[in-house]
Amino acid sequence: MKKLINTPGSVVEDALRGFAAAHPELRVDAEQRVVSRPQPSAGAVGLVSGGGSGHEPLHVGYVGPGMLTAAAPGDVYTAPVPDQVLAASAVADSGAGVVHIVKNYTGDVLNFRLAAELAEEQGIQTEMVLVDDDIAVEDSTATAGRRGTGAALVVEKLLGAAAEEGTDLQTLATLGRRVNERSASFGIALLAGTVPAVGRPGFDLGPTEVELGVGIHGEPGRERGRLTPARELITTALEAIDAEQRIEGDVLVLFNGAGATPLIELYGGFAEASAWIQTRGATLARCLVGNYVTSLDQAGFSITVTTLDDELTRLWDAPVQTPALRWGR
Repeated sequence: MKKLINTPGSVVEDALRGFAAAHPELRVDAEQRVVSRPQPSAGAVGLVSGGGSGHEPLHVGYVGPGMLTAAAPGDVYTAPVPDQVLAASAVADSGAGVVHIVKNYTGDVLNFRLAAELAEEQGIQTEMVLVDDDIAVEDSTATAGRRGTGAALVVEKLLGAAAEEGTDLQTLATLGRRVNERSASFGIALLAGTVPAVGRPGFDLGPTEVELGVGIHGEPGRERGRLTPARELITTALEAIDAEQRIEGDVLVLFNGAGATPLIELYGGFAEASAWIQTRGATLARCLVGNYVTSLDQAGFSITVTTLDDELTRLWDAPVQTPALRWGR
């Protein structure tokens, strides 16, 4: 294992120290492991998300005006504990309540629910939006139902914009669930990532093998497939999404790198995705290409497709100012 780290046990703490130094506009509570906006919009509903570290810039990179109010990063590939989520919720609450945006993994769901109970005892109203966009598998060792992947970013962005407009707690939660229902994702791994504390790749792939439908923690997908040209791999992913949720009308496409795939390959892959979508008569209305929801140093990609309407397009275009996503200001 070759990594730019001090020790496997200090990876998250060191990263948070660096994040604080790089982004002084945000508040980093290293002791409680909470990243937050220092001055949330007065009277606005707070947005809190979190999950295991190793998926950066998700979630800490999306804290800021127009997106999250606070994030709680856990250990690598490990859910944040309830006290973390509670601390993030307390910081995010300005009296209008807090929406918890949670990827569908058993530990995340359990700990956010426990945190919500504790928050309610402190007078903080909460609502949970569960993100379960991964259509590759219905259940895995870490989930009950679909896994949460790239749509987490889409939900965070759209709800962030709506919260800035003063949307109330219940309406925001309903909106988040609607965005999740209109989103579907599929990932393919070329090489496994390595968790620092483990010191070896999470799974083995032969020289000509890929994992079709891989999860963001390296969980198995639908099957082992053969390494083929990019056009065929992209077609496999999009056909799987289309079979589950018809790709039509105006769509937002997140063409996401898993962490170790260079941009030259991601743009080449997106060229194939764009062509495929257009041949189906859909309109590629908005897109993001790059490393947005990663899996350490895993090589590969995922595609998230969200069906847009006028409201969702407007919210996507609204200003955002975070370390990893910014436009309109």
